[in-house]
Amino acid sequence: MAQTPAIDPMEQFAIHKIVELPSFHIGGLTVDMSITNSVASMIACAILLVAFFALTARREVVPNRGQAAAEALYNVIDRVLVGPILGPDGRQYVPYLLTLFVFILVLNLMSVLLLFGNLAGVSLAFAVTSQIAVTATLAVITFFSIFILGFVKHGPKFLTLFAPSGMPKVMLLFMVPIEMLSYFIRPVTLALRLFGNMLGGHVVLSLFGSFVVALGIIGLAGGIGAAFLIPSALSFAMIVILTGLELVVAALQAFVFAALATVYLNEVVNFGHGH
Repeated sequence: MAQTPAIDPMEQFAIHKIVELPSFHIGGLTVDMSITNSVASMIACAILLVAFFALTARREVVPNRGQAAAEALYNVIDRVLVGPILGPDGRQYVPYLLTLFVFILVLNLMSVLLLFGNLAGVSLAFAVTSQIAVTATLAVITFFSIFILGFVKHGPKFLTLFAPSGMPKVMLLFMVPIEMLSYFIRPVTLALRLFGNMLGGHVVLSLFGSFVVALGIIGLAGGIGAAFLIPSALSFAMIVILTGLELVVAALQAFVFAALATVYLNEVVNFGHGH
């Protein structure tokens, strides 16, 4: 019987240096400036986004396809999220929320669409959002930027966010710590949601890809092993179906991340409403 290759579904998440660059030290912290596959994917994403919006930034009355696509992305944030949730005062935050949305969206789509290169043994893309360090960084920057903005706009009064109105003072001794815990756990859940969905989807796709290869090799050996070609074909069909599902998840998770950031921002923009 033919030997099947060993395929590790977690290998696709390993970080490798592509360009070796010098390191420098800040206190006791060593900062390595080398470009890894993760960094390279983020740079490629940034270049794609800058090029896309630069080429589609037109003011034509009848937009072409590129301009229409750019406007559609903008409207997802402006009309679907910011308008209904934040109101007119939230328009100034559209640029950040749009950047957050399209950055995560393109990273997610790149990791899915170029995943077949990884299955074939050629690393074309890295699933950046399947790295908890990346999703946690995005979540922490977003959350604490909003938290600091709350103090800038409202001062110490912003702390009343943790004290529900109308609550007896005795109950506040219990409710304030609970409210603070639930508030500061937000970046954790924000990071884990994106990380978990992208990691799980890529692992499942990789597993079915290994089934296709392993069962196909056994089937091509001939004899009774030819029966394995059937489950190999079924596994390939599952890859096609799951890829479509993963594309939907990739877009949905980018939207959910931006939507939750908008909801958290609402507590700053419309502070005091309902308190």
